[in-house]
Amino acid sequence: MEMTLRWFGEKSDSVSLKHIRQIPGVSGVITTLYDTKPGEEWDEAAIKKMKETVNKAGLRVSGIESVNVHDSIKAGDNNRDRYIQNYINTLDKLGRNGINMVCYNFMPVFDWTRSDLAKRREDGSTVLAYDQKVIDQIDPSKIFGTFEGNNNGFILPGWEPERMTKIKELFALYEGVDEDKLFENLKYFLEAIMPTCEKYKIKMAIHPDDPAWSVFGLPRIITSKENLVKMMKMVDSPYNGVTLCTGSLGSNQDNDIIDAIHALKGRIHFAHIRNLKFNGERTFEEAAHLSRDGSLDMFEIMKALYEDGFDGPIRPDHGRTIWDEVAMPGYGLYDRALGATYLNGIWESLEKTIGGIK
Repeated sequence: MEMTLRWFGEKSDSVSLKHIRQIPGVSGVITTLYDTKPGEEWDEAAIKKMKETVNKAGLRVSGIESVNVHDSIKAGDNNRDRYIQNYINTLDKLGRNGINMVCYNFMPVFDWTRSDLAKRREDGSTVLAYDQKVIDQIDPSKIFGTFEGNNNGFILPGWEPERMTKIKELFALYEGVDEDKLFENLKYFLEAIMPTCEKYKIKMAIHPDDPAWSVFGLPRIITSKENLVKMMKMVDSPYNGVTLCTGSLGSNQDNDIIDAIHALKGRIHFAHIRNLKFNGERTFEEAAHLSRDGSLDMFEIMKALYEDGFDGPIRPDHGRTIWDEVAMPGYGLYDRALGATYLNGIWESLEKTIGGIK
């Protein structure tokens, strides 16, 4: 297991590589070319520069999150082959530069959805939160405006302004696309990119939908263990795998995360570990990583990964905003650093107990 932290780059992140390097046990970053638009082919010189910057800080690029999938690919329109070729060209460049894990998602229009970016908790911290009753009252074409004022001046990943100004066009693009069609389009995409992934041993790690159910009537398919297993079987390559995101998959209380981990053994290429506190049906807020602060059992989750031999990158996912830090919601330094240390402590205890027994 390699402990990492997500980093958005020098121009887009309040957290520096110097700060990340000082978190005990963190050896790598999960990053991206954040100013590259979905569908664009990445510039190889920019990839090399990004990698050199990270290496000079004493860290390594442990994976990319994300090479975003263009909506034409997800919707399966007449432009998809052109965008798939751009994606293949980008994978080729990443592979040539020794980067071999890519996290991506296949969510139509919205990469993730929340009703509040700064819900205040009893301890004074603020967190991302979701309330279905609030979402149901929001016009999807205006949801981006509800985030203004709570994003601390940062562009939110998956909510780039240039895409959000085209919400109506994006919704129209998905007319007639149901879950079966979305699965077909995912299969088409994966079959096209797998030869390149196999050439460079690039592990594709699909991210569960967040939250794990349909939002605004849009189809969502990466929502359960059953659908994840279906996705793996329909393109049965070891390089077609999963990002285990406990917060996304766990948002649906019907999902058994431990059962899912064992069902996906050998195909979990990356892990996002975060905690949620449920406040009702389809109503939750994000919590500290400490198990008792939320509703998920972090120890049992880490234990299941350990027992199944997980050896990929892992990162503490969304943290609380604490200690008056001004940062991108969910992506400040302080609480994610606490989370990384807590998860490393669990892993060490597993190595010294279960590992010692072996």
